Amino acid sequence: MKAREIKELTTPELNQKIVDLKEELFNLRFQLATGQLDNPMRIREVKRSYARVKTILREREIKAIEA
Repeated sequence: MKAREIKELTTPELNQKIVDLKEELFNLRFQLATGQLDNPMRIREVKRSYARVKTILREREIKAIEA
């Protein structure tokens, strides 16, 4: 998911996205541990998407404090 797409989402949608990404990452790590993971690069993609969403949320928090 691109940062441009993430910025278009509302704050509650971003919070839900965080929950979904955490759950997906957990499931991917579980699959990795059990040897069932088909695409190990998916872990990297999910981690990066998670970081992007957290960054956008933090930017919004800072902007709200300044305003």
